[in-house]
Amino acid sequence: MDTKEFSGTTDMILAEGWINSIEVIFSFRKLQDAYRVKCTTFLLTEDARLWWESAFVSMNLKTLTWHGFKELFYSKYFTKEVRFRLNREFMTLRQGDNSVVEFVRKFEKGCNFVPLIVNDTQEKLRHFVYGLRLILRRDVRVAGPTTYVVDVSRALTEE
Repeated sequence: MDTKEFSGTTDMILAEGWINSIEVIFSFRKLQDAYRVKCTTFLLTEDARLWWESAFVSMNLKTLTWHGFKELFYSKYFTKEVRFRLNREFMTLRQGDNSVVEFVRKFEKGCNFVPLIVNDTQEKLRHFVYGLRLILRRDVRVAGPTTYVVDVSRALTEE
């Protein structure tokens, strides 16, 4: 399925994107946990391969779950500090001088880091509307809250 190898990176967003891309394939192929770990480690090259070779020495590969592998991976490539910083950036995200399209792009990218907001449709909608410039926020609110998709469309139309 043209899965890309992972050689390591200092860009945490790329590391997260790589994990997400292979999870899509795993879900499509309905792979079990054990195969997910094997397939993923097969795709590691260069620095990532060196990291894995030193990491797996101290663990039982027969009992390592996909969730366990991701925790190891994230502790190396997507630290808690970085996730906290990205969460904080999202919580203070405002449209400012950005177009609605650019704000929506940043908003949706940031949604990955705040599952408590994203999993609550009303909270996600509230956070989006609150982040809009004041004039757009007023125009979107006047029409009454509906759904995220509808309010994005309203903001685009008003802009």
